[in-house]
Amino acid sequence: QVCRGLQTPQVPVWLCSICSRHSVLFSTDSLLLSDWRRERVFHLYLYSGQREQGQTAHLTVDTHSHHWEEAPRVDPSSPGSRRPSLEMAIRTKWEGATVSWKGTEPFF
Repeated sequence: QVCRGLQTPQVPVWLCSICSRHSVLFSTDSLLLSDWRRERVFHLYLYSGQREQGQTAHLTVDTHSHHWEEAPRVDPSSPGSRRPSLEMAIRTKWEGATVSWKGTEPFF
């Protein structure tokens, strides 16, 4: 039997399976999912338990950024312009959001 705290977590938690790897994406802001104003700019943390991840990744998500504010790209299909799979997964919840990896090299 699952305890009540695991059935209803106090903070937003997403279990992710990206590229056949499991990870946990979470926020320490308990109001993130209940107050739409918190969804402007917020922080998410990613932990995968993989060897290549030395510490929990700290991501900043901006849901009100505009495509013209991003750096220009030459060709959207070129390997250098592709987005990490984790960013695409985040965009399934917050369409058009930009994700900053805060200096961490994207590993998903």
